[in-house]
Amino acid sequence: MESHDIIAAIATPPGNGGIGIIRISGKDLKSIAYTVTGILPKQRVAQLSQFYAENGNVIDQGITLYFPSPHSYTGEDVLELHGHGGSAVMNLLLSCCLNAGARLAQPGEFTLRAFLNNKLDLLQAEGVADIINATTEHAARCAIRSLQGKFSATIHSLVEAITSLRILIEATLDFPEEETEFLNVEKVETRLVTIQTELERVFTSSKQGNLLREGVNLVLIGEPNVGKSSLINQLAEEDIAIVTDIPGTTRDTIQRTIQISGIPFHITDTAGLRQTEDIIEKSGIARTYAALEKADIMLFISDINTDNTELDHLILDKLPTDIPRINVVNKIDLLPAPPRDLQAKRIPTIHLSAKTGKGIPNLHQKLLDVIGWHSSNNDEGLFMARQRHMSALSDAKENIVNAKKLVTNGYQLELIADELRAAQKNLSTITGEFTSDDLLGEIFSSFCIGK
Repeated sequence: MESHDIIAAIATPPGNGGIGIIRISGKDLKSIAYTVTGILPKQRVAQLSQFYAENGNVIDQGITLYFPSPHSYTGEDVLELHGHGGSAVMNLLLSCCLNAGARLAQPGEFTLRAFLNNKLDLLQAEGVADIINATTEHAARCAIRSLQGKFSATIHSLVEAITSLRILIEATLDFPEEETEFLNVEKVETRLVTIQTELERVFTSSKQGNLLREGVNLVLIGEPNVGKSSLINQLAEEDIAIVTDIPGTTRDTIQRTIQISGIPFHITDTAGLRQTEDIIEKSGIARTYAALEKADIMLFISDINTDNTELDHLILDKLPTDIPRINVVNKIDLLPAPPRDLQAKRIPTIHLSAKTGKGIPNLHQKLLDVIGWHSSNNDEGLFMARQRHMSALSDAKENIVNAKKLVTNGYQLELIADELRAAQKNLSTITGEFTSDDLLGEIFSSFCIGK
């Protein structure tokens, strides 16, 4: 992405609204400002302005705001035109800005320029997108922590501790006759343990924050007529799936996102699994197995009256073994007294009634247990981590573990220094200090236009 030319975009959501904003960023915007508004705007002062077309006709009336470099969001000169939020008006005003010398901004290009101009680090930039895309209050509060730089400060602190230890090790290697701060195994190991402990804490906090950001893919499977559609309706607290006594009613996947303790669960209801000659139902069953490929957890639903049928066992034999599973026995409302839930070592069993809602709180808690979320958690101390952050933290953890092994297996300083150098680089990719242009393009292309 180029960063030397002038860019413009509509910064408010598509559609009609009370206010719409055109954002412009680049070097020396006075010419565009005068062409579109007929005035040279004052710095950081909201001015009532007319907005003009190329032929001099008034398009709209609104507010002009000018933020000179470097005291702006992007670090460049930024001009904002606040007009009425009609789609036609906004598109017409944007066209005037483009004709006056700007080009249409690419997705995320304003925030990319803020990153390139050292207004934000990469974690903070990603925090901008995470705030916009947050689906829960917990996720929004967690994202604002990243934007405020709290995640970045934690990563920088880890990098400083690793760098400090690495400097001492390399000083020992370069000046073996000198008395350095440490020359014994105990001090090296103690400092590595401290770094490892902090890395584990950050990794755990990031993993919890990753759940807030990404959510959990939950797939409902089972025979026809065991109550999968009733269960998704109960979980979503609305009738989103058709429920009948006719087997095979659900022939396609149905999706809905719910919140449990602030965690987004993306639920997929699937076609009942059985042998059938119906072409449409066969297609639905194929989509069921396709949905399982993306599942984080699967709920295997059975009927209390027909639990452990031969078909149940055939279905279970075909299910992936690497995806956590919860067995759900439905229709306990048909029994005089509900059976006890079974918390087996590998596969827990929850008894419930999708019709009445009895047992649903137990299912909620078990889902939270399976993903490792604890009810005592809150967004304080959690970091809105992406998968790339988790991978970098995991690699850095492995580097520190390797360094500890080297300490106990011969005190090989050169190799320890190499592992510390790798850990430092892995952590620095999180904040963007070591980041490829390809990765930057991938990250910022996921932003909305105008941000």
